[in-house]
Amino acid sequence: MENEDLENTKDISPVASASDPEPHSSLYRPQMVPPVSEDAAEDLRKAASALEAQALVEQKLRPTDQGQVLNKMAKYQAPQRSGDIVMIQSEHTGAIDILSADLESADLLGDHRKVSPPLMAPPCIWTFAKMKEFKSKLGKEKNSCLVVKRGEVVTIRVPTHPEGKRVCWEFATDDYDIGFGVYFDWTPVTSTDITVQVSDSSEDEDEDEEEEEGLEDPVPAGDVERGSRSSLRGRYGEVMPVYRRDSHQDVQAGSHDYPGEGIYLLKFDNSYSLLRNKTLYFHVYYTS
Repeated sequence: MENEDLENTKDISPVASASDPEPHSSLYRPQMVPPVSEDAAEDLRKAASALEAQALVEQKLRPTDQGQVLNKMAKYQAPQRSGDIVMIQSEHTGAIDILSADLESADLLGDHRKVSPPLMAPPCIWTFAKMKEFKSKLGKEKNSCLVVKRGEVVTIRVPTHPEGKRVCWEFATDDYDIGFGVYFDWTPVTSTDITVQVSDSSEDEDEDEEEEEGLEDPVPAGDVERGSRSSLRGRYGEVMPVYRRDSHQDVQAGSHDYPGEGIYLLKFDNSYSLLRNKTLYFHVYYTS
């Protein structure tokens, strides 16, 4: 009986309790590990790669580095006013791109948008009452008096002069008023000759210019009573819109400092008149 109890004890003791300490257990005792499937191993490798990549990103963008990047970005302010520009230089090629605030949108993929002309400084305008003397003097000079027929628009093209700094104008009419406005054409000057262009109406004139430029969706010319807005071509700058002027009562005069090289367009608009022609006396010159 005693022997049987000892045998039973020997059989039971190895599995008596998994929590019992084994003072003589070896570190190199072989352990049974369940086999891992290929899918599970692949998932483990992917998870390890993701953690490693995240650790690299966090190491590269430490808080101090992020602050430095934000400080550098804060130095580059977007253009806020017309005429402001931003210069962007490539770190790889060294090429420089210039973006203007006048662009409708900055498309770096090559879609070139229309560039609006810069804002023009206002002109100086005044009147004086020596109508008879003014008309008598200009009536004797060649090319200083013309008739603007009913429904017509006369445009006097005055190029900037290399020796001048501003353009000046004076004009008057007989018996009736006339519409007048000034625009600036940002185009290279090839001749300093003053020329006169006559069109049937402001709409016809703008349509001809649209065909030359190949633009789409023309904008209405505007109302002479309320002030005609800028011309259709994008390169025109508006010095003063076309309004009806009391040029039959006082001599209308004005001046404008050159904004750069280009051609001034002095528009005398009689397109609103269906019955009356207007006799126009004008004097255009430059000063330095």
